[in-house]
Amino acid sequence: MIAAMSIPHSQLKADFDRDGYIAFRPLFDAARMAEINRELDRFLVECVPQMSETEVYYEDKANRSTVKQMMYLEKYDSYFKTLLSDGVIKELAETVLGEAAIAQNMEYFNKPPGIGKQTPPHQDGYYFKIAPPKAITGWLALEPVDDENGCLQYVRGSHAFEGWRPHGRSEILGFSQGITDFGTEHDVANTVAQPGPAGMLLMHDCKTVHWASPNRSPTRSRRALGFVYFGVSAKADEEMKRAYQAKLDAELKAANKI
Repeated sequence: MIAAMSIPHSQLKADFDRDGYIAFRPLFDAARMAEINRELDRFLVECVPQMSETEVYYEDKANRSTVKQMMYLEKYDSYFKTLLSDGVIKELAETVLGEAAIAQNMEYFNKPPGIGKQTPPHQDGYYFKIAPPKAITGWLALEPVDDENGCLQYVRGSHAFEGWRPHGRSEILGFSQGITDFGTEHDVANTVAQPGPAGMLLMHDCKTVHWASPNRSPTRSRRALGFVYFGVSAKADEEMKRAYQAKLDAELKAANKI
């Protein structure tokens, strides 16, 4: 089942432009999610050993079962390349962007039971180093998510403010920068939690402020896939991006986090 296809594209874009995000509960049915989860479990066994230390992060570096984040899954496996580059999720990205979408990165996010750390408030576009800031992230829940295991939370309408919120160094692996003035009156009044079932797709603007609580569940993980697309009009500052990544990698190595 793909519930999104029953909603007119004009309504999807209007909702996205107003709020800075859209949600489908669910986008994919149980059978499709079982398939995606099987393929991910295979990927963790077959492909993770091939990945560089800057493409896979662990909650506990000494415990390889605590994978918390991976990047560029599409580089290592045709199943995830197809999931990112073809089909309904890319179509939705183009609908809300209002222009052609260029697939950039498929990510994996997990918060292992009891030790999954918080995701600090941030704006994805702060990391992207693009202009204009025409980019979106899709977030597909691979299992049920709620407040206990760390569902996403958005600040509705935060994408509409000019410029970027101030960001500073975060100690959370995988999220090197966090918003330093988070908690304004607008933030508090417009916070919307996003719980949902496996198969839920969230899609947000690269300027939308979002975060997630730590995983407080002693038994449940919180696995999700991320889909990053840039609008065709967005141009990357490659020199700035390379410098940022090199500095981040050096800091993580010095801290023995990768």
